[in-house]
Order: sequence, then structure tokens, then C-alpha cells
Amino acid sequence: MTTAPTTAPTTGTALVELDDVSKYYGNVRALEGVSLEVHAGEITCVLGDNGAGKSTLIKIVAGLHRHDAGTFRIEGEDVSLASPREALDLGIATVYQDLAVVPLMPVWRNFFLGSEPTKGAGPFKRLDVERMRATTRAELLRMGIDLRDVDQPIGTLSGGERQCVAIARAVHFGAKVLVLDEPTAALGVKQSGVVLKYVAAARDQGLGVVLITHNPHHAYLVGDRFVLLKRGLMAAVHTKDSVTLDELTRQMAGGSELEDLRHELERPSAT
Repeated sequence: MTTAPTTAPTTGTALVELDDVSKYYGNVRALEGVSLEVHAGEITCVLGDNGAGKSTLIKIVAGLHRHDAGTFRIEGEDVSLASPREALDLGIATVYQDLAVVPLMPVWRNFFLGSEPTKGAGPFKRLDVERMRATTRAELLRMGIDLRDVDQPIGTLSGGERQCVAIARAVHFGAKVLVLDEPTAALGVKQSGVVLKYVAAARDQGLGVVLITHNPHHAYLVGDRFVLLKRGLMAAVHTKDSVTLDELTRQMAGGSELEDLRHELERPSAT
């Protein structure tokens, strides 16, 4: 049985709103008629299997690709983003699964990568290393991240710790919306729990969070809204109080399709 999408109640102007958005690559439909809302202090989870359209959705919100149809609004204003820099200037920070870090550089240098403060002028202008070290340490502690040493190469951190540094960096640089691309995909249970804790911390800082994942258990732990994608289409929309974890998992796993497969794979009864 297919569950009809239910519309989540809204509170105030959404930080990000996609209304009936579509994206095509030639004759290939990547997304069609997708809608979602992201509100301050809430986590919107986008779930789907490989090929569901999650990556395309990220690229639209992050400014990598323009949408072909529908409406994309940021704080109520219609936009068509031309670049990731434009998205960042409007308060949308995206943390990708493969994390754009320089492994051999220290944590503080990666924290400020591309936005390094300087001191002095003219030929005496130089990086303000002391400020970057102190700010990195303070911002990580503010998010509850207590690293042993911000001078250690970021490549020596665990995958979960690197994700947490990226989240703290986005909060520090004024992001209003944080888009996280499968942040727990390559992590074990303990590290996944650490990352989800800091995702919730970003929400508690007042950010609107978009969590892209194929794991309904992780989504249900922190999510307020759930958008399920299937082959570029919306399969369902739920709020936390309108769906159980079991039902969300069933829909994510294919529901009736799995039941049909189970019947096909059953051993024939002995005669």
C-alpha cells in the first residue's frame, strides 16, 4: 500500500523552501515535483536509496546546479543560485560526505581554510595564527567538541571528529542552514552517535538542518520532518509525530515491493 504524502505544519517563514522543484539532465529526470521546507531549529531529513535523487537535491540547494522548474525560496525570496559561493553568502553551508579538508594541515588551518584572518599591513601582512588557534578551540568547545590539540593534522582525527569540525566551522561562519550529505554513511555505531549529537547541537543553536541519509534509524533519532525520495519523485512526507520508526523504515525499504520479493524467494512447499 502506498502512503499518501502528508504536509507538515509550518511555523513562520521557512529558511529554505522548495516547491514542486524539478531538474532534468537532457532526457533524464533527476528530480520531479519535489517539495520540502527547512525551518530554524529543526532538522529536515531527506531519505532515499541510491539513485533516489538525494545528490541532485543537494546540488540545487548548495548552488551547484540550477533547478529547471518549480520555486526555490530562501527566507521567502525566490532565488536561482548560480554558485556555491552565492549559497554560502545567503547562509547555506553544505558539508559533503568526502569533506573538503587538507589531511596534513592542522585542525585550526582547516577550520579557517579559504577565510584566514590576517594581521599587519603591506609587506608585514601575515596570517593571524594565534587568533585562528584560539577561535578554533573556543568554537569547538562551544559545540561540545573537546579536541586534544588543534595543532594536530586533521587527517589524524576519526571520521566522526572531522564531521564535527566541519559542523562547528559552518556554525562559526554564520550559516543559517546546514546541509549534511550522508554524514554517518562511512561511520561505525559509536562515531555515528557522536556526529548525530553535534547535528542536534547545530539545531539547538538555531540552525535549520537538512540531513541527507539512507538510514531511517539515524534520521528518526534527530529528525523533525522526513521527505522520502524514490527515483526522483516524492514517495512521502511526514512529521515526527505522524510516523513511527517502523513505518518510516518500511517505506524506506520499499514496503510492498519487499513483500512481493519475499513471496518470490520463499522455498516451494514440499509435496
